Amino acid sequence: MPDLPSPQDATEAALFSECWDAVLSYADLCTAGSTAAAELAREAFAQGIRELRAAEAGTARRSSRLPRIPLLLTAVRRTAAAWEDAGQGHKLDPGLRLWLHSDEAARYTGPPLERPVALRGLRDLQPADAELLWLAEAEALPLPLVARRLGLDPATAADELAQVSRLFRDRCHRNHLDSPMDAECRGYARLLDAVTRSPAADSPAGLSRHLTTCHRCAEAAACLRPRGGGLPGALAGGVIGWGGLAYLERRRRAAEARLGAGRPDRPDTDGGDPTDGGGGTRVARHALLVAAALVSLLALVVTLMPFDDTAGRSAARPDADRRPVADPGPSLPPAPSAHPTSPGSPKPSAERTPEPGNPEPAPQGTSSAAPETTGHSGPAACRADYDLVNQWPDGFQATVTVTTREPLDSWRVGFAFRDGQWIRQMWDASVSQNGSRVTAVAAEYNKEVPAGGTLAFGFLASWRGTNSPPYDVTLNGRPCVTV
Repeated sequence: MPDLPSPQDATEAALFSECWDAVLSYADLCTAGSTAAAELAREAFAQGIRELRAAEAGTARRSSRLPRIPLLLTAVRRTAAAWEDAGQGHKLDPGLRLWLHSDEAARYTGPPLERPVALRGLRDLQPADAELLWLAEAEALPLPLVARRLGLDPATAADELAQVSRLFRDRCHRNHLDSPMDAECRGYARLLDAVTRSPAADSPAGLSRHLTTCHRCAEAAACLRPRGGGLPGALAGGVIGWGGLAYLERRRRAAEARLGAGRPDRPDTDGGDPTDGGGGTRVARHALLVAAALVSLLALVVTLMPFDDTAGRSAARPDADRRPVADPGPSLPPAPSAHPTSPGSPKPSAERTPEPGNPEPAPQGTSSAAPETTGHSGPAACRADYDLVNQWPDGFQATVTVTTREPLDSWRVGFAFRDGQWIRQMWDASVSQNGSRVTAVAAEYNKEVPAGGTLAFGFLASWRGTNSPPYDVTLNGRPCVTV
């Protein structure tokens, strides 16, 4: 009779089942190829398990550790830093390599009081509260599913999340006041607290100007205004660091894809077991849970084994098909008129654009109110959807989705900004910007699009004063209708 897995093995198998896709997704953002992503994820996962074992054994302060997923994600960041120090930086994303040598990266290893307030605030929460906040806000999981995973009453989970959000806000406020500040920041600290306590309060002009120039106070403001929509970005940016917003976008799209496929209704990694009326169905689901646990355990063992290039290339994904890992691909609409679905997960481009000087005058072209037909005969060749995902005092995150009427073997999307916005980082496309005009060119893995299909890319950009949506959107030089 074969030996049964030990309780520790079963716990680690469950951890693998719940957290591996998040770890691999972030490792993919941090690396320059799929083979390196799998290697980084395995090494970081093993390191994270050792930290969790130490916490459970009492050799580390359990109350001061992060929840499981962010703990593993920070292990990815630390492992990447170790690669850079050991001369293996060629495996990493060039943007991450630059960040690792920046003052911002040094905050995560420097004096505790200088670390991001979101990181310190999450550590200050009780482990169960921190898990609830991270899964609901950063992983974008539906609250009933989070409640089942954590063993909470779904009927009261919303109230518990609201209470935890208030606790997190209070911890962040205290941590912000404890941080080293200059006189100007100290003078605005109390006012910032008062303004962010009221959802309807307007920021005084002096405070608004300060937040556009002081990154750390703006970071605190996002944590102190949990109802303002910036909490997920504050969590990811403060805890993960580099690539936090791109990671959030991946997890949001992955959650939407799982919901669209009905996966939360299956006994998988979400831990849910929906009510059904047949005893035979429940027995079958129990058998599936047992099988899933055994498969997860086997996968965990394989994950912690020495890495083999050939096996990793096959198990992760081929380099020739550079689709982001851990997230499913997009669902194509049945007809060109269908609303485009969420694209695959983002992969930040390593290309960086120079700082703008004096932006060129905005070119004339198709506005957002353009009719369904253009100067060309027949209907427009494409439709463009612009989604402002998140915005903070001096920056924003957005996604552009284009539906094409014709099949494409490559694509180039152009658009213009009216207000001097400047692209800082782009994923799922390479970017160039000349004054107000931006050009996004397909990556190797997403350049082919079928007729009626969608292409998409996301970006981070700066803005000041006004942040109007882009206009004059074109696909391979042909105008698109903007909606």
